[in-house]
Amino acid sequence: QVQLVESGGGLVQAGGSLRLSCTASGNYFRINAMGWHRQAPGKQRELVALITSGDSTNYADSVKGRFTVSMDNAKTTVYLQMNTLKPEDTAAYYCYALVITFGAVPNNYWGQGTQVTVSS
Repeated sequence: QVQLVESGGGLVQAGGSLRLSCTASGNYFRINAMGWHRQAPGKQRELVALITSGDSTNYADSVKGRFTVSMDNAKTTVYLQMNTLKPEDTAAYYCYALVITFGAVPNNYWGQGTQVTVSS
């Protein structure tokens, strides 16, 4: 089993910055990718940013140039640096990890979510 613990959400004014963190723990072989999705009220969950263990990244068009995803050297913690925040970035942000178990089975894991609210 793998646990993802998020931190760093909060309330910020438009144009401000926040940094989200998510740390994975548990019993597994390897993490292949980690990232962040978000879900605003009444909307579907959407990918925000993803980073692989090889440091390849993928971003939603709406956050390119403003958000930066990174991983620590141990490949257990993912960060999301969010700059120039906009009211439309308001959502619950969910950490995600693609984990390979000791049985070589890939599994998706999700954090509990952390709220980001951007005031205008």
